[in-house]
Amino acid sequence: MTSTTLSVPEIHCGHCKSAIEGAVGPLDGVRTVEVDVDGRLVRVEHDDAVTVRALVDVIEDQGYDVPEQDALAN
Repeated sequence: MTSTTLSVPEIHCGHCKSAIEGAVGPLDGVRTVEVDVDGRLVRVEHDDAVTVRALVDVIEDQGYDVPEQDALAN
């Protein structure tokens, strides 16, 4: 299992949290997703088959910019 943390500077409220968690959570291979509104971070525990690109694409499809240089796979 892999842990990925993405910086999403446009997160600012509970709606943002719900939108992102609701979009990322159903992806095949995603175990957990947690949005930290104060830190403007998205933490995802996922199978190795889930790519950072896939996570970024789903978040950006919700209207949030994800600066790729801030994507950290742990």
